[in-house]
Amino acid sequence: MNRRLLLLAAPLLALILGGATFLAGKQRAPPEQLGRVSFANSCAPAVQVKFERAVALLHSFWFREGRKAFREVLAQDPGCAIATWGIATALVGNTFATGPTPAQAQQAREAIDRGRAIGARTERERSFIEAVAHYYEPVAGRSHSARIQSLSDAFENVARRFPDDDEAQIFSALYLTATQDPGDKTFASALKAAGILEVQFKKHPEHPGVAHYLIHSYDYPPIAAKGLDAARRYAGLAPSAPHAQHMPSHIFTRVGAWQDSVDSNLRSAAVAKAQNEFGDQLHAMDYLVYALLQLARDDDARRVVEEAPGVRGPEQVRSTPYALAAIPARYAIERGAWKEAAQLQPQPTRFPFTAAITHFARALGAARSGDVAAAQASVDELARIVETLKAAKDDYWAVEVEVQRLGAAAWTAWAAGRREGALKLMRAAAELEDKSEKNAVSPGRLVPAHELLGDMLMENGKPADALVQYKMSQVRDPNRYRSLYGAGAAAAQSGNRDEARYYLARLAELARSGEPRAETEKVRRYLAAN
Repeated sequence: MNRRLLLLAAPLLALILGGATFLAGKQRAPPEQLGRVSFANSCAPAVQVKFERAVALLHSFWFREGRKAFREVLAQDPGCAIATWGIATALVGNTFATGPTPAQAQQAREAIDRGRAIGARTERERSFIEAVAHYYEPVAGRSHSARIQSLSDAFENVARRFPDDDEAQIFSALYLTATQDPGDKTFASALKAAGILEVQFKKHPEHPGVAHYLIHSYDYPPIAAKGLDAARRYAGLAPSAPHAQHMPSHIFTRVGAWQDSVDSNLRSAAVAKAQNEFGDQLHAMDYLVYALLQLARDDDARRVVEEAPGVRGPEQVRSTPYALAAIPARYAIERGAWKEAAQLQPQPTRFPFTAAITHFARALGAARSGDVAAAQASVDELARIVETLKAAKDDYWAVEVEVQRLGAAAWTAWAAGRREGALKLMRAAAELEDKSEKNAVSPGRLVPAHELLGDMLMENGKPADALVQYKMSQVRDPNRYRSLYGAGAAAAQSGNRDEARYYLARLAELARSGEPRAETEKVRRYLAAN
């Protein structure tokens, strides 16, 4: 980051890290901007502006404000049955998360019942209400993902019945993307949704939901570049919405555009803090730390680490405990501060996979510091968490934590001198990780398994083999500092001067405005001599 960009970013960073009150009461807040939404409905003319604002809030996942807005519409026009669809939809929450609490689900069912009792004036409005009801009826015994599938199927029928209704097409595409199986490498559902949304983007270039959902549809490494246009446009469409400022960084992270990700999440965290949306603030801070560390901006990352524990996001939303666990773990691991990682302490949480982040970091830290006993204790805890997740039929996170367990066990075996067994375990971790994709709650796994395997092969004196692994890691996680350094060092040790210069020059450019790291200094010396 050059000096000018640093100066531009500093005020935003100060807003979220310095404890300053947003605008300090000295400036008038800018007019609300949420993009342009047109949603035909039979409600009273007096509530039309409020209703479309509420729909725009939905499209940027501003659910608290959305629920409030739809309730205000219903209070002003008690005959506006479609507003009950909005309330129930807002209570679903983030379709890529874990779903509503039991109390929220009950509120949604009550809203749906009220909508039915009011009686929607059009078949289309009745169809929207009945479609969202498929998510909630029944709730007991069904996972969030199963309910999202029901919601997607229902909205696909609505979109088929009303082919000229753009909002039906847009919501159907959102729910279709949310059904994408992380293990399906064809990305069939996401790409089908993207096809629908690309048509809508041409028709409605200022629609916040279309840009937003295109980013979700392309949020996978092989197709992420397709989402760059939507990513670069979405934040400007809805600058008042915290999630709209953050969401572009999903694509920026996938393509390794770290400065863009930093800028996106600085804005998001500041807007979220101003709106008391602390869960959104923490989510943005996790992505922010990840990007800052790739740029070797360790001092800025440290300030985020220090601020995060004081941000009180909603504990029932998984992004809160995830960020609180991931932020300090990333800060230690990315810097190779192994003893620091070994000292991290897990915090109580209702989401076992968030506690696993800390145990994984502790295991790596202890193993890389030579404390085999401490590392093994964390490996055992990871094994326990895997069984807990399996018992809860949480298959996705059971696999993710199993990858962590295998990686931690590999480095523990390495520290104990069992090199052959360690390499076998580390390869198994990489192979298992390849079968799925990272979750939207995270900018990336704590450390990619192929990268860890490359590190182990380097220590085993096999730089050519290590280079293969670092390259594989770059396919899914491009422009990571540790992978670029590993690839450059492996190429140099293999006598491949051209590849060494290629990777190390990229790293030098990446870290040119960052804090001094031992690796960066080695890179600069190598490039000067070669």
